[in-house]
Amino acid sequence: MKLVLSLSLAVLALVVAGWVYAQPSGDPLIEGYRTVEVASVADATEQLYGERSYMSHDMRPVYKSKFAGPAVTVLMKKEEHKEGAPASQGMLDAIDAAPAGSVYVMVLEDGLDIAGVGGLMVTAMRARGLAGAVVDAAVRDTPQIQRIQFPVFSRGISPATSVNHYRFAGANIPVTCGGVRVNPGDIIAADEDGVVAVPRAKAAEVLKKAQELDDTEHRMYPFIQKFKSIKEAVAKFGRI
Repeated sequence: MKLVLSLSLAVLALVVAGWVYAQPSGDPLIEGYRTVEVASVADATEQLYGERSYMSHDMRPVYKSKFAGPAVTVLMKKEEHKEGAPASQGMLDAIDAAPAGSVYVMVLEDGLDIAGVGGLMVTAMRARGLAGAVVDAAVRDTPQIQRIQFPVFSRGISPATSVNHYRFAGANIPVTCGGVRVNPGDIIAADEDGVVAVPRAKAAEVLKKAQELDDTEHRMYPFIQKFKSIKEAVAKFGRI
């Protein structure tokens, strides 16, 4: 009985600490995007649809991380005011309403020098089991982000606050993040190469193609090492 109680308390502690975000999603599509390489997703989207799915080159991780999940979008409009935090309440509501496993996609209009999220918001995302955050703006409180190991990609780092400089403009609406259109529920995938956004309706086909590209590339590595020729490998496998 004591052992069962101890295990139950340990599980509860992990959930409270936010470890739930690392649990399997139960969605084969999301699990597939968690393992496939982002570069292959970018190639697959271009090959299948002639479209760009990858975000700007400066969308970089606070620390090395990889994640995937459906987008929860937030838009903040630049506007000077004296209302304080209440003008930004919607972005906090979006976190508290976001399902576990989702990706918080936040856009600040002209916000490269402004932190869209910081330690408090990221701690809440971690506790609620979000998969990660992608911020078209800067972030701050990076020591806290690294301490709790919550995956965040942003276009920079800045100590500046958005409070009194931005106003909440909407949640779960279409946004343009890092140069890519993102609709609520679109699949966001990120790794050290960057971030991609794939429309939900195309996600299954893109994933299948990306997995094929991954498989081909991974078979090329030993071939190149054995025959010491990239030219022969490309001729045999048709991928570069």
